Amino acid sequence: MRRYLHCAIILTALIAALIPPARAADKRDKVDLLLVLAADVSRSVDSIKFKLQREGYAAAVSNARVLDAIKSGRNQRIAMLFLEWSGNGNQKVVIDWTIIDGQKTAQAFADQLLESPRAFADRTSISAGIDGAVAQFARAPWFAERQTIDVSGDGTNNSGRSVTAARDEALRLGITINGLVILSDTPMPWNPEHTNPPGGLAQYYRDNVTGGPGSFVVEAKDFNSFGEAIVKKMIAEIADATQSLPPLTITR
Repeated sequence: MRRYLHCAIILTALIAALIPPARAADKRDKVDLLLVLAADVSRSVDSIKFKLQREGYAAAVSNARVLDAIKSGRNQRIAMLFLEWSGNGNQKVVIDWTIIDGQKTAQAFADQLLESPRAFADRTSISAGIDGAVAQFARAPWFAERQTIDVSGDGTNNSGRSVTAARDEALRLGITINGLVILSDTPMPWNPEHTNPPGGLAQYYRDNVTGGPGSFVVEAKDFNSFGEAIVKKMIAEIADATQSLPPLTITR
């Protein structure tokens, strides 16, 4: 009997050694949010607008109110990735997954963003931008129950596959998509409905781009007001408002 018991103990130990232990979901592995900032750098975004957009993102990431929102979370940190997108097939990770847990890491992210060159200047494929962002979550080195894509842009989808198809696939994966639209006072003369579609660009984003629990669209009156718009948007995303938020309009 003792021999059988000894054999059973050995067998149990062998089985335990062969089965890889479940990864401990401890605090070191967790973040409160995986956030992809997906920025439009299509042809309608000229050099001046591009600079304002980059500076707006950099200022928002290191903003004291955003950092306070991060510190209010359970794990007091988020992971962020910055991706630029343009035409179909043109998506680039400008800054890979980075922990943001305070002023030092936020400022380093902001500085790197300001120093990085522009990736593209092509057509506008929001669908490819969403697809490119979705692919990044599978390679994130940290775990979060919430995954969000923050899409900013100044025009409608005019390249690649259907934007609603890309959105719906992301939503089925449990990813939330929020939108930040930069409104254009003057329509493009050669394609006025690209930046000023019927019903407005914000409504276009609500109908075709955004979705998921608590998803919302923030409007910036123009690229100059982009910085304040992205600050308020990031605070709302980090705060995990699972209830639907009213449309936010940022004017300046």
